[in-house]
Amino acid sequence: MEEKSINELQKLGFSKYECKAYIGLLKSPSITGYELSKQSGVPRSMIYEVLGKLLDKGAIQTVPSDPIVYVPVNPKQLLTRLREELNTSFESLEESLNALESDQKIDVISRIFQYDHIVQEMISMIRDAKKEIWLSAWSHIVATIEVPIREKEKDIPIFAVLFGAEDVSFGHTYHHNYMPPEIVSERMGGYLTILIRDNEEALIAKFSDRGSEWAIKSQDPALVLVATEYIRHDIMVEEVINAYGPEKLEKLWKSREDLIHVMTGKKRPE
Repeated sequence: MEEKSINELQKLGFSKYECKAYIGLLKSPSITGYELSKQSGVPRSMIYEVLGKLLDKGAIQTVPSDPIVYVPVNPKQLLTRLREELNTSFESLEESLNALESDQKIDVISRIFQYDHIVQEMISMIRDAKKEIWLSAWSHIVATIEVPIREKEKDIPIFAVLFGAEDVSFGHTYHHNYMPPEIVSERMGGYLTILIRDNEEALIAKFSDRGSEWAIKSQDPALVLVATEYIRHDIMVEEVINAYGPEKLEKLWKSREDLIHVMTGKKRPE
């Protein structure tokens, strides 16, 4: 038991001799430094230095007498004070470290590979969201994240553009119907998926039928802004097409070489 107490006190910043001296006083309070040295095993040449450090730590007190005797502070009282001091230190440290980190983390971009890892990152972001979620996703991705999305649906606004998931709807959902999904996926070489959390963090992923998935995740304000504006733009285009009809859009882009390139990623066939 004594050895365990020594180990735990050392974790709180006490030296081994300080631990032995304090425990010695718990066993035999109101003794002199000389007597404590003999009982605790602290060398006599060091006992008064050790007692001075324990006094500074508020672990012991002196009783005026000749010679001076020492008494320990009640363990419960000592540990309560140490706990309060540690909590204050942790709070202060957390605040100061966060302040130091804020300017450094802006440009950090995490790169994620493998389907399962990307999906897990998306689920974590969704569950961490406190204010709002913006999402652009394809049907097979929607199926993997639908449960956490449903959990957030009743608490925060969700704006989602969905490709090929006509039977799914949550929050404010807009189904991308003005162009066949295969044209979009061919142009992109896969299935582009975007998730933004609280206007603070963005994940951009590309899934592929060939199994070469990748994603980036960042809190960089520029990347978050561009990703959010991408989804906003898709939502507005979808609503305009719903209002005026897809035929007019198709006639427009198919009649102009520049828009064919914009919409399909290819030039008009010769």
